[in-house]
Amino acid sequence: MEIALSWAEIAGLIAFAVSGYLEAERRGMDPIGHFALAFVAAFGGGTLRDLLIDRRPLFWIEHHEWVVAVLALSLLLPWLARRRARPWVERAVQWPDAIGMGLFAATGTALALDIGLPPLIAVMMGVITATFGGVIVDVLCNEVPRIFRRTELHATCAFAGGWVVVGLDALGTPRSIAIGAGAAIAFGLRMAAVGRGWRLPAVERSDP
Repeated sequence: MEIALSWAEIAGLIAFAVSGYLEAERRGMDPIGHFALAFVAAFGGGTLRDLLIDRRPLFWIEHHEWVVAVLALSLLLPWLARRRARPWVERAVQWPDAIGMGLFAATGTALALDIGLPPLIAVMMGVITATFGGVIVDVLCNEVPRIFRRTELHATCAFAGGWVVVGLDALGTPRSIAIGAGAAIAFGLRMAAVGRGWRLPAVERSDP
């Protein structure tokens, strides 16, 4: 289970880095912009979580090899684009992205529980870990963050996965199983939302 979770986490980091890179490419940024958005997408949520709970060193500083991997990926993706693989990458990225979202929601929640935070705050830390890299990318691109727009469920899936971790942890379930179950629920909900177009109901505005 530990090995499986580690590989899933790496897949999530790669997926988030690819999504940040593609956003930079869509906007015609230079190589520095490509790496910056890839880095923020991959590490932004975990960094914000670590700052909020005063966890040192930041995880990407402690595991600096992941930063090297994102840099290498930023250099590799232009070659893939020249090979006309970009459409395939854009279609495929939602799968590892959803895996990463689920895993980060679960591990972020578990980490917060480990330091004694209340369940609701722990789940919120999981959601931050899973989604706020994308929020920061959208802010840097001068857009309303996608998780705040009426698109397919995203943060809601991370929220649900976090509560699965909290519930199983309260029942004394081994931590690896709790994290795996929470990640699986969040991933399943996200892919179902993408496939079926599930959205939260819109807030109707009253006429003046």
